[in-house]
Amino acid sequence: MMRRHFNLFSQYLIGLLFGFGLILSGMSNPQKVLNFLDITGLWDPSLLFVMGGAVIVGLAGFYVVTRRSEAFFSGAFHLPHRKDITRPLVLGSLIFGVGWGIAGFCPGPALVSLGAGHLKALVFVIFMLMGMSFCNRFCTGHKH
Repeated sequence: MMRRHFNLFSQYLIGLLFGFGLILSGMSNPQKVLNFLDITGLWDPSLLFVMGGAVIVGLAGFYVVTRRSEAFFSGAFHLPHRKDITRPLVLGSLIFGVGWGIAGFCPGPALVSLGAGHLKALVFVIFMLMGMSFCNRFCTGHKH
């Protein structure tokens, strides 16, 4: 029971750190994302630095994970083993990208903006949850 509470607390702290990073970098503001995508207008390259930093931290994390025999908090690792590029992966990526480009939100920044009380984020999160529910119900053949 104590381990479960520690896991929840550590997940809370990680989420808090992630949200703080989004706010600090300005990535919870959908206009920054839209300006990054507007290469012929008010192009803002700052998202490249945020993404580059995320890639570096992610690579360091995977390096640490591959050197350990078990996870820090839960024993076994649950890493993906598939490396093939499938049609559902490509289609899902395209849908995600179009949604990101239209709204300026992806799930993390949308939740941060929702916590700040932005109506646009509420609309995004409602439709995001509807899409997730739809896929959980009808896209079960694509789960591996």
